[in-house]
Amino acid sequence: MKFGSFSIDVADGVILAHALKLAGGSLPKGYRIDASDIARLRGEGIEHVIAARMEPGDIGEDEAAKRLADAVAPDHLRFSEASTGRVNVYSTVDGLFIASRTTVDRLNRIDPAITLACLNDHVPVRKGDMVATFKIIPLAVSSAKLETACEVLRATPAFEVKPFASRSVSLIATELPSLKPAVMDKTARVLSRRLIASGSHLVREARVAHRVEPVAKALRDVMGVPDEAPKLLILFGASAVIDDKDVIPEAIRQAGGEVVQVGMPVDPGNLLVLGHIGDIPVIGAPGCARSPKENGFDWVLDRILAGEQPSAIDISGMGVGGLLMEIQTRPSIREAEARYVPAGNVATVLLAAGKASRMGEGGPHKLLAEFDGVPLIRRSAMNAIGSRSSSVIVVTGHRKNDIEAALSGLKATTVHNPDFASGMASSLATGFSVEQAREADGILVMLADMPGVSSGDLDALITAFRQANGQSIIRAVSRGKRGNPVIIPKSLFDEVMRLEGDVGARHIIETSGVPVVDIDIGDAAHLDVDTPEAVVAAGGILKG
Repeated sequence: MKFGSFSIDVADGVILAHALKLAGGSLPKGYRIDASDIARLRGEGIEHVIAARMEPGDIGEDEAAKRLADAVAPDHLRFSEASTGRVNVYSTVDGLFIASRTTVDRLNRIDPAITLACLNDHVPVRKGDMVATFKIIPLAVSSAKLETACEVLRATPAFEVKPFASRSVSLIATELPSLKPAVMDKTARVLSRRLIASGSHLVREARVAHRVEPVAKALRDVMGVPDEAPKLLILFGASAVIDDKDVIPEAIRQAGGEVVQVGMPVDPGNLLVLGHIGDIPVIGAPGCARSPKENGFDWVLDRILAGEQPSAIDISGMGVGGLLMEIQTRPSIREAEARYVPAGNVATVLLAAGKASRMGEGGPHKLLAEFDGVPLIRRSAMNAIGSRSSSVIVVTGHRKNDIEAALSGLKATTVHNPDFASGMASSLATGFSVEQAREADGILVMLADMPGVSSGDLDALITAFRQANGQSIIRAVSRGKRGNPVIIPKSLFDEVMRLEGDVGARHIIETSGVPVVDIDIGDAAHLDVDTPEAVVAAGGILKG
């Protein structure tokens, strides 16, 4: 390929290196000039163009990028059309991204013109996440160099996505007088959330004394229970493991198992124990795994859920990158032009689980108050169903049976949050964990006690989300003051799942760095009915 400045007199067949702005429109970068363009360019006073002329053996940038992508096994991957010398690669499943640094480096050292960039090795990804990109730097490359690169990709996988597989998970937690039951309750709740992406479920929990014999017996008991899915055993000790002969590792041995590793070079996560009983993995979770924040436990759990069997060598090799205290390694937002643009599938999560404590002890439930003869919860659900939302998920809690009765006959999915008393975070996590929500490009979070929000208001938010290509948070406002509902894009679902306590998504909205688009829906953005007086003032009639 010859690159440089070409006189218009000899420019027939050259490929533009830069866009040309003309009176009647522009010619884009990569445009091949033909004889019909010469007079037009000369007429506008252009005498030279910066361009490239293909030579025998050259392959154009788009064709070259496509050939690289074609050399990769397509299992669980989706490839974009080649454009401007680039092919982006996306995961088609929730799973674990695996990369071979050796293969990627080998390809990138063939020629600077040929590049492959990808995520870090062993990073969890969601369906639709971009995991890699091929980019041809110049307008064309040597066919010989390109074929060498393709041979590298065909010989050894540079990357792949291993899909998560569901497992039947049993939790054994040990007890000491110093450990509060509330901490153990939170442990089970946080673990359940970690399992959602793989479709795994916490099917049983046992709490036993923090001694070797009771823990070993609990392990043997669990092993004897038949399960349809493969098992996974997780041990949470009431006290940290400080020795290879401590309670957790010794109990694994006494139950007939083998301890693979005690301790790992990941912080937080140092005190993890990994073993197995037969072919059943056993993880002795470190104390930091009681937190929803990423830690070494996630690294080992993700590998097991993706079908790997981590060895002592694997774990001892996690030190580089293992300092996690201030590091986010999960996939982050990318520029819109480099990302898969979603179709705009928005699911609605309608929060209806609260205790309505401001209505008074034993008083009527605000969501059962009637507006125009219709219970408020039913009215809110009908407005959501009548919008452009792809599905409606109602999270129930307090007075579950009454709320579900009021929804009878509606095309909505109800899901109960047994932990509703802990606050809004658990209700958000419950709603976001439903399959329709996990598959959506964005989730519209709607409070059920806002009688002024209409289907048209929801459609305005959904339209804005689609116009933003699913890359922005959409927030309802009134005269510039923030309100509800909001639409959370898929890139932030994991952040929502890690919330704890009586908090909503406001902190995520304000600190995520994701653009926020405000849509004014008038007074409806602020009108909620938390007290009997507010219900009456809004035009409702108290019932039930």
